Formats: sequence, structure tokens, C-alpha cells
Amino acid sequence: MHDTWALPDPDTQPEFYADVPAKRLLAFVVDTLVIVVLSLLVVPFTAFTGLFFFPLLMAVIGFAYRVVTIARGSATWGMRLAAIEFRTADGRRFDLGLAVAHTLGLTISFALPLLQVASIVLMLTRPRGEGLSDLVLGTVALNRRAAM
Repeated sequence: MHDTWALPDPDTQPEFYADVPAKRLLAFVVDTLVIVVLSLLVVPFTAFTGLFFFPLLMAVIGFAYRVVTIARGSATWGMRLAAIEFRTADGRRFDLGLAVAHTLGLTISFALPLLQVASIVLMLTRPRGEGLSDLVLGTVALNRRAAM
């Protein structure tokens, strides 16, 4: 088990975890829309052959989008809109390696729907709202701290 001493305690500081599962869903919807738009913008550059493998094109662009945005700010654009971010067990923001690992976990969960269902159940029932990838990596999504 990962040491989580640097993360806010869900019992004494529940505001850090309030509504995070719903915010993750909102962020997912926003991110999916961004990925669809980016994918549609790329299609003409494939001489429109990208339409024949559009789901694969979306998967590749989605993977890159998530890795880049998470590595640069510990959150995707959808997560930033929802005011949540990822943190490590010791409270640090994600680096490139962790962004890749977390995105890979998400991709595997999408490929195996049973894992995605398990991840959603975990997010809705655990005190810190961790999904399956979060549990494996020792990470958490929480409400962003207000800027001072």
C-alpha cells in the first residue's frame, strides 16, 4: 500500500474530495469532445483516409492529448474546467512518466469494460475516490487548492 501522509485526509478535510467523481465525469465528457474535435481537424491531413480508422485515430490523439495535458499541469483541460487535478501519494503533481502510466491504465480500462466498471465503482465508494489506475499508481484526483 502506498503511503498517503501528504494527501488531505478525507475525514478531516472532505472538501478536497467533495464531488470529485461527478467532476471526473464532467471532465471526461469535456475531454472526449476536445478529442473528437482534434481528431476531426486531423482527418483532412490524412487525405480523409482517417475516416476509415477514425476510432483508432481518436484513441491515438486522445492518448497524446491526455499525456501532454496531464504532464504539463497534472490535469486535462476538462479536469481544469472542473477544478480537479491529479496528485501523487506524497502530494506532488504528475510528471511525464506518471502521466503516461495513468493514461495507459485508462486506455486498458477502456479496452476491458469490466475494469472500467470496477474503476467507476471504486471512485464512487472509496473515501478518496480513487479509480483502478489511481490505486495501482498510488495517485488521487482531488479538488484544486484555491490560488492565493
